[in-house]
Amino acid sequence: MRKWLFLVIFFLILGGIFYYVTFGYYSDGTRVGSLVKLSRKGYVFKTYEGQLMVGGMSDGTGTFNSTTWDFSVDGDNDAVVNALNESQRTGQRVSLHYEEKFFKLPWNGDTEYFVISVELIPAPNVPRQVLPTPQPEPQTAPVDTTKAI
Repeated sequence: MRKWLFLVIFFLILGGIFYYVTFGYYSDGTRVGSLVKLSRKGYVFKTYEGQLMVGGMSDGTGTFNSTTWDFSVDGDNDAVVNALNESQRTGQRVSLHYEEKFFKLPWNGDTEYFVISVELIPAPNVPRQVLPTPQPEPQTAPVDTTKAI
């Protein structure tokens, strides 16, 4: 009887560790940028794989540098996939909330970063400055003062 109790406890601990590694996450965060690519991949487990263009100004030189960030989305998360497709159609920037998994597992996608929600960022409403159009100066006919009457 005691042997069975230890065996059950051992398998429960093993199952808990497996569950935590599979469904748990190491960290979470948010990334903002423009969606470059979104594709559905997988032989058995279909997930969406995407790339986000994250860019900004470098500190010292003032030049623009950009990097791409790869992420995965669950194939069953229709709200996230629809928002990403909308972003790609309209060119809107997005804010992606993600969870970083412990390992790349086949059913989680090709990356450790798993997007769980998307927020579309509206384009900034920049007031346009209307410049006055310059008025042409009136031209006068030249007066010939050399002719005498």
